[in-house]
Order: sequence, then structure tokens, then C-alpha cells
Amino acid sequence: MSEPSRPEVIPSEVSEPRPGPRRESTMVTVVYVLYLVSFLTAITAIVGLVIAYIKRSEDDAVSASHFTYQIRTFWIGLLFAVIGTLTSPILIGFLVFLFLFVWVLVRCIKGLLANSDNRAIEQPETWLW
Repeated sequence: MSEPSRPEVIPSEVSEPRPGPRRESTMVTVVYVLYLVSFLTAITAIVGLVIAYIKRSEDDAVSASHFTYQIRTFWIGLLFAVIGTLTSPILIGFLVFLFLFVWVLVRCIKGLLANSDNRAIEQPETWLW
């Protein structure tokens, strides 16, 4: 009697082991939520920035990529807010603010989804998404 044949494992079907729970995934989520709440009250963005700076150096690589992404989101967003304020008298600023709103929203949602999947931000220093 011959041995039953084993099914062949195709490499693409082998799932990568997911790392265990990260220590700071909750703080990453908190910073994204603070950035989203900053649409109602701007002070929460500053609180999120402080948390991201404090936590960035003491965390795993996945969380550190999120914190870098969040820090850049704040500073680039601030730059766009200043440009929007300066160009508001000539009505271009309103378009800049609309872009800023969508840009921050997309970056926060992208970050929240990646964080919930336990994935790092691929390009944390990008200016876009």
C-alpha cells in the first residue's frame, strides 16, 4: 500500500506569521483620533504631536513608522494651514483648506487601517498619502 500523497503547499498560500500585539498600537490609535478631533478643536493636534514625539523613540519599528507619519502629518498640515490663511484674502486659501481637510482625513484613515492590521506605514516620510 502506498502512502497517501500530501498536498503541495504553494508559497503564496503560506501566510506570514503576524507579530504579537505591539505595546504602543493603542497610543498610535489615540494620536490618529486626536488628529481627527482637531477638526473641532485644534489643541488636540498639539497633544497628539507631543505624544508622537515622546513615543517615537521608545517603540518597535511598526509603531515608530506610524509616529513618524503622524509627526509629518502635523508639520506639513501646519504648513498648508499657514498657506491657506495667507491666501484666503484672494480666495485661493479656501481651496487650500479643502485640500488640507481631505489630506488629513485620508492620512488618518490610512494610518488607522494600517495600525489595525498591525502593519507599518510603507513610506512614513511621504508628503502625500
